[in-house]
Amino acid sequence: MYAERQPADLLAALPDGGGLAEGPWLVRWDAVAGKAEDLVMTALPPVVELSTSGSTGAQRTWARTREQLWAEAGLLAGLLGPDRPEAVLSFAPPRHLYGLLVSVLVPARLGLPVWYRSQYGPMPPEDAARRWAVTAIPWTFSLLLQRRSWVRAAERVSVLHSTAMLPATAGELVVSAGADRLTVTEIFGSTETGGVATRRWAPGNPPWELFPDVTFADPRATGEAPLTVRGPRLARSAGGDPLTTWQLDDHVEILDERRFRFAGRRSRLVNVNGRRLNLDELETSVRAALPCADLALVPVRDPVIGEHFDLLLVPGEAARAGSFDVRAAFAETGVRPRRLRLVDRIDRSETGKLRRLRDADAPDETA
Repeated sequence: MYAERQPADLLAALPDGGGLAEGPWLVRWDAVAGKAEDLVMTALPPVVELSTSGSTGAQRTWARTREQLWAEAGLLAGLLGPDRPEAVLSFAPPRHLYGLLVSVLVPARLGLPVWYRSQYGPMPPEDAARRWAVTAIPWTFSLLLQRRSWVRAAERVSVLHSTAMLPATAGELVVSAGADRLTVTEIFGSTETGGVATRRWAPGNPPWELFPDVTFADPRATGEAPLTVRGPRLARSAGGDPLTTWQLDDHVEILDERRFRFAGRRSRLVNVNGRRLNLDELETSVRAALPCADLALVPVRDPVIGEHFDLLLVPGEAARAGSFDVRAAFAETGVRPRRLRLVDRIDRSETGKLRRLRDADAPDETA
């Protein structure tokens, strides 16, 4: 059951979340039409502090004003508005920047009811709306594939995704539902920058386009380079000055003054025997070939060739130690991990990002 909460009560529990991530709950922003902005500006503190996920280093707190948050919610709402959604279903925990935006402020901007669902719980009733905006994190797509009847009952499903690389299940969902019924819009950004760029999902690697208020720090730059941007929504460190530019942990190929192609996160690019590998893409390609509960590829230093990667694998109920055909799983990639490490669990953030290995003493297997 979804517990109905009043907009003012929801806002009072922010910005730390106050248990809001547990869900499920329903907030009727449509019941306060015309008053949402006043409610938000009154309830939120002038400066809101939010933490990074810890996926690329120690967690760090960054601050931004409520006006910056409201402005960004407007940009995201603008991506969904043309599809005329009647309700929002969100899976993003509101204690982080993306979740605060899409689970709270974007529905407020749109003036729509928002159903927040954590990983466990029922789907909203099929007849609650005909046209849905779904704000997603990576595991959302697997869940929607399991709930195909809910998706097919809708006239239109507009999915907004951020926080990590889009999983292969997103493409499967589009094919299953039909591109005329379901579309996926991606957001590229970070806690430090907020949303930087967006694109509509399509096969291959279509270019990203900067949000209207974002520019490259060097607008004349071309070719591959670290992504460095300017914009009015950059955060500031807690107690520090606002950022004027920020270099993300990403390599991109700059195409022109407004567009780029993503090459890979700096921490997820490794050069193995002269071949550069994007571990996020490689992980996606082998995941379906290995029966397991979870897996991750992690970069390591190698005393002989300098850079390599290890495969961390959590056995599932259908698989046991010694039954993994790692060579077959990696056959089409032309590379193999340096070693296989069987672990009890892989430490991830609540949005699915890899943080660090919890069981450092896990046994090794030859890969």
